[in-house]
Amino acid sequence: MNSSIILIVIFLYFFGLFIISNLTAGSNDNQTFFSANKESPWYLVAFGMIGASLSGITFISVPGDVGSTEFTYFQVVLGYLFGYIIVALFLLPIYYKLNLTSIYEYLKVRFGDVSHKTGAFFFFISRITGASFRLYLVAIVLQQFVFNELNIPFELTVFISVLLIWIYTFRGGIKTIVWTDTLQTGFMLFSVFLSIYLINESLNWSFSDFIFSDELKNYSDFIVIESILEKNHFIKSFIGGIFITICMTGLDQDMMQKNLTCKSLKEAQKNMIVFSIVLVVVTFIFLILGSLLFIYANEFNIEIPELNGSPNADLLFPQIALNSDLGSLIGITFLLGLIAAAYSSADSALTSLTTSFCVDIINITEKKKEYQIKIRKRIHMFMSFVLIVVIITFEKYLDRSVIDGLLVLAGYTYGPLLGLFAFGIFTDYKVHDKYVWLVTLTSVFIVVLLASLDSSLLGGYKIGYELLPINGLITFFGLVLIRRK
Repeated sequence: MNSSIILIVIFLYFFGLFIISNLTAGSNDNQTFFSANKESPWYLVAFGMIGASLSGITFISVPGDVGSTEFTYFQVVLGYLFGYIIVALFLLPIYYKLNLTSIYEYLKVRFGDVSHKTGAFFFFISRITGASFRLYLVAIVLQQFVFNELNIPFELTVFISVLLIWIYTFRGGIKTIVWTDTLQTGFMLFSVFLSIYLINESLNWSFSDFIFSDELKNYSDFIVIESILEKNHFIKSFIGGIFITICMTGLDQDMMQKNLTCKSLKEAQKNMIVFSIVLVVVTFIFLILGSLLFIYANEFNIEIPELNGSPNADLLFPQIALNSDLGSLIGITFLLGLIAAAYSSADSALTSLTTSFCVDIINITEKKKEYQIKIRKRIHMFMSFVLIVVIITFEKYLDRSVIDGLLVLAGYTYGPLLGLFAFGIFTDYKVHDKYVWLVTLTSVFIVVLLASLDSSLLGGYKIGYELLPINGLITFFGLVLIRRK
């Protein structure tokens, strides 16, 4: 596909986002930036959260992962559904009752300042790396299929990507994002459905022909129950999915900040339940797309593209969409879907990082009122710079599937948050607040050691996504040791 067409599509897309940004920015004050004045319609938040939750990782890496793991990722997704229900019924009422701007303020109310800042610290590590994972994906695709041809270095590609996000979010913050995420989710879903239709058409199949084909059976196994020792056994994946959702949504300022813009608790819960059901269906469609991509690649002898000298299945979808004989329409819609998926997650991440730093770390409300907006804008710019540095680092050292890397990372960084919130909700104890940081870091250290153990030392047992609840449990018991009445 011609690089000039790609650049025009990107330009028009962001031009549309800038228009939405100007229309929704409102008064440019911190209340609008942090909470959208709690005026967001629940259905708008629910639809927009689909794109923010799926991101560029689901758009590319989930279909690419089908070639090696088939549909086994869906086991984790089923766990997600139950996790969202728990978040809606147990966590959202706490956040609304305390009228929180940042959910980590709960830790300050419950335990003290050190716990508050410890929770915010782990969120920072989690969200910076998570957002960087997502943006890294879209950056390497644009680099490999567009900017290499124009001799533009990867570092400049990353800089431009983050700069565009900063431009359309620096004024309206979360209020702008609620609206832009809605548009971006629409583009992403349209791209997926159109890709499935066009690839089936090129194979001379109807959709029903594809669903009942022998070729699909080669990729469609998704329940693993043979041995509990396997990393992706159903029980381990399902339970891991529940805890991943509780932590990466319910204990994550990025995802909760959108929910907290709803007008009431009831509307926020309605948003969460509807969104969770739709998300499960949409993720299954991405797995369907993944199997179709590999069937198409086998039929037309398309090689999996290489990244840093080795095959990387994350690049199969862009390879087929941009360089096959399916026509320009699929290429254009793929680009719109990819950019929409990546930026709908990254823009809210940048906003939530800014919010958490302002509220949790520097206590912006205690600063002089005339300086608060200026401080927030400077922090917003600083967070953009941090994302650029981390993404460039990933390009040098990342050597695994991005979806797998993100979920493994969650086991290390969200576990302490799980332990802190669980201890606060399910016990009446206070803690010696000054030791909380030591408990959480010790928990992470123990979990890193567990993850590095050879499976032969554990009787052949392979540790998977259950690292996250293990981490949370260790943190919980560590807090028991430093409890006080």
